[in-house]
Amino acid sequence: MPTARLTVDPGFRIGAVDRRLFGSFVEHMGRSVYTGVFEPDHPAADEDGFRTDVLDLVRELGVTLVRYPGGNFVSNYRWEDGVGPADRRPTRLDLAWRSVESNAFGLNEFMAWAAKAGIEPMMALNLGTRGTSEALDLLEYTNHPGGTALSDLRRSHGVADPHGVRLWCLGNELDGPWQMGHKTAAEYGRLAAETARAMKRFDPGLELVACGSSNAYIDTFASWEATVLEHTYPFVDYVSLHAYYDPTDRDTDSFLASAAEMDRMIDAIVSTADHVGAKLRDRKKIKLSFDEWNVWYQSRFGGEDSLDWQPAPRLIEDVYDVTDAVVVGSLLITLLRHADRVGAACQAQLANVIAPIMTEPGGPAWRQTIFHPFAQTARHARGTVLRVEPDSPVIETERYGEVPALWATATHDEESGEIVLFAVNRDRTSPLALTADLRPFPRARVVEHLVLADDDPGAVNTAERPDRVRPRPVDGTEACDGALTAQLPPVSWSMMRLATR
Repeated sequence: MPTARLTVDPGFRIGAVDRRLFGSFVEHMGRSVYTGVFEPDHPAADEDGFRTDVLDLVRELGVTLVRYPGGNFVSNYRWEDGVGPADRRPTRLDLAWRSVESNAFGLNEFMAWAAKAGIEPMMALNLGTRGTSEALDLLEYTNHPGGTALSDLRRSHGVADPHGVRLWCLGNELDGPWQMGHKTAAEYGRLAAETARAMKRFDPGLELVACGSSNAYIDTFASWEATVLEHTYPFVDYVSLHAYYDPTDRDTDSFLASAAEMDRMIDAIVSTADHVGAKLRDRKKIKLSFDEWNVWYQSRFGGEDSLDWQPAPRLIEDVYDVTDAVVVGSLLITLLRHADRVGAACQAQLANVIAPIMTEPGGPAWRQTIFHPFAQTARHARGTVLRVEPDSPVIETERYGEVPALWATATHDEESGEIVLFAVNRDRTSPLALTADLRPFPRARVVEHLVLADDDPGAVNTAERPDRVRPRPVDGTEACDGALTAQLPPVSWSMMRLATR
């Protein structure tokens, strides 16, 4: 059996685990909102129309942050359409996803839902078809206590207290020609800087995210960030990254190695941001907001032009298997391995649209396979991320060359003393023997080892069989005299918890 080794040492620290890494995304797209999180006629709906079965799953998933209302949707969105009496709100055409938007769910509904879910809101601004003035109007409506036209309008809508949103995205994917209001880097950079400067005048404590590249393959990748940050560096706190990973039947090895691309993308943007900081002689370090990431069977999607005008269509409702879940687990490992610079991340999306949670109108809600690595990582990754450098066999991939079979990270909670090791075996045919050097923790003992794997890597969860795929405890993992030994099945994600006291 191939063997991999790593060392867990509290002296080798990457950074603190930021709870914002476990974010998600609710966009007015497909059934993410309507019959996803919001369905007033559902038997499980509460007094606000929110599906309580979905709320329960959101809490179990461990989501800490949710980005709203888009996504591509936001670049043609009038926020005013989604506030005030619901029966007076206009129905609009959403040009991003060629659908009909009722605006029955808007800003105040989202904030009420976020409060019930126990999550922090991350608001995206329309800097595509609108600009600085409209952004400031939304900020005043959302965050000012009262005594002005827009804050008093909010109060007249039944929301007496300001929402107090701290984290704001300055538009969405404006580097992409598919985006309403697509701009050059210089055009966007100037608009984002003007908007950010004004927003910081309103409240210097706001945290602002500049639009980065929408993927790593667009022609302007990295040069876009360089230009945008030259305009915005003094005023923003984050630059965004977006990436989706598409399974292909002919190249599963490359798909299982998708985290290698995410890893390189993060390194590239960190380098670009630091170059601009050096050029401007600014000691501030820009953080990264990986606020759209997931597995997406994008090659199956016919594109926006294939869509017809209808409300809340079934759109991009990918069904995820075991292999997809292992890749999602590896992407979470990558985000943790960059905890020193990635300060926020949002898996896109939360319900129905490429989502960990699926629902049926009037029917059940259930966990997709990708739900589980996210939930376990959000629950158990605490304290500090430790730098582990695995010595692992390699796998040759068509897309990324040689990649290690083992992809892993570890966290150490100084308060409880707990160590948690997250590990993926990318090998499709062979189990992997893992040995971890724990000499700084001679009294370490295994509390739990959960594995997500299956004899059928194409197994999925459905409404009829919602627990077909789930993490299962395994025996045989041991810690003795400062060494951990474990066996990782082929195509598997593992979470190992160790007590050290």
